Amino acid sequence: MKKNIWIWNHYATNMYKDQAGRHYWFAENLIKKGYNPTIFCASTVHNSDENIDTGKRLFVSHQVNEIPFVFVKTPNYIGNGKQRIKNMLSFYINLFKVSKEYAKKNGKPDVILASSVHPLTLVAGIKVAKHFGVPCICEVRDLWPESIVAYGTLKRNSLIAKMLYQGEKWIYKNAHSIIMTWEGGKDYISDQNWDDIIDLNKVHHISNGVVIDSFDKNSNEHKIIDSDLDSKGYKNIVYAGSIRKVNNLGMLIDAANIIQKQDENDIRFLIYGSGDESEALKKRCEEEGINNVIFKGKVEKKYVPSILKKSYINILHNSSTSLDKYGQSQNKFFEYLAAGKCIVQTYSTGYSICEKYNCGISAPHQNAKEIAKAILIASSSEVDNKKMGENAREIAHVFDFSKLTEKVINIIEGIDEGGEESNEFVRKTS
Repeated sequence: MKKNIWIWNHYATNMYKDQAGRHYWFAENLIKKGYNPTIFCASTVHNSDENIDTGKRLFVSHQVNEIPFVFVKTPNYIGNGKQRIKNMLSFYINLFKVSKEYAKKNGKPDVILASSVHPLTLVAGIKVAKHFGVPCICEVRDLWPESIVAYGTLKRNSLIAKMLYQGEKWIYKNAHSIIMTWEGGKDYISDQNWDDIIDLNKVHHISNGVVIDSFDKNSNEHKIIDSDLDSKGYKNIVYAGSIRKVNNLGMLIDAANIIQKQDENDIRFLIYGSGDESEALKKRCEEEGINNVIFKGKVEKKYVPSILKKSYINILHNSSTSLDKYGQSQNKFFEYLAAGKCIVQTYSTGYSICEKYNCGISAPHQNAKEIAKAILIASSSEVDNKKMGENAREIAHVFDFSKLTEKVINIIEGIDEGGEESNEFVRKTS
């Protein structure tokens, strides 16, 4: 009999609309392998004022490409204030009734895969799974509160932080299995001194990834016409992403300025994206005479594969934090791998894919001088640059979602009827 897999992700509403994303691709591949996945998400569409109409009901269900989506009634919100917290609480509370009603009509789950960002989804997953007598796999894609502490938004010793840490520990202790998107997930638990009460054998690593066939199809069907990108007279360093304070693109501009002053006139930075820092950075380049940076503006997602494949170097840049030691799993990074071009990472991480597979250069410290140095090293040899790009493309296949879904299946099938992971599976993956 096919197993019913319930996947819970508050923000998967965007995946329904885009027909893409981590859990959409998991579900797509689970269906191919004979499973029955259902994705539960909020009725609100993140970063918009759109809300899937549930009428007077607590939920509605729609299908896209054979994947059932259950939209749990939640109130609209703007920004990251009280309204968003109310939205999270509403999703959490309503999941309990929605689960019971949906199970009456469609059968109970065999496994619940509850995914963060926020931890309330994981708490609900554990409690509802216990009600149905089935295991809950908790997937952690953002460390709360550790990420908030790392970015300086919350003080580690504050009462709120302490409460959140205790809740996090409770989740890890009570989950039947834990998936972390960083390879150093076990290290994080050990660093918190929780390994005495949390079995590290139940902690597994499944990174983010890419659908290579879709990436290649988009790059062929949606080719961007861009005279700057297509110019053969320059080594184009491409950044594709948001341009906001948290992205710290000012540091990248500093690195570009250093390279310009060294008369490396064939190196040029192409910035694709938008954000509230765009105009200030453009003005700065004009005032300081930084001529090797071109702001290309926002582009549709479908053009990104074509852009990345045409670059000389794709640059991975965001604000580095203490969390980097646990590894990396940015969605963007795996698209960079699929593009088959050399990657320059403006900071170093633990469990570095770039270093392990020689597909790029990482700056040892995130500052303009080291970033400029890394770019110059990656640009110094055509042979080495090409080889790193080839290595990137080759290793991208390891992170294709068809392979990542196999890891999910191994975890699902490694759990026995009692809800505990089988000894054989633990020995196999430890």
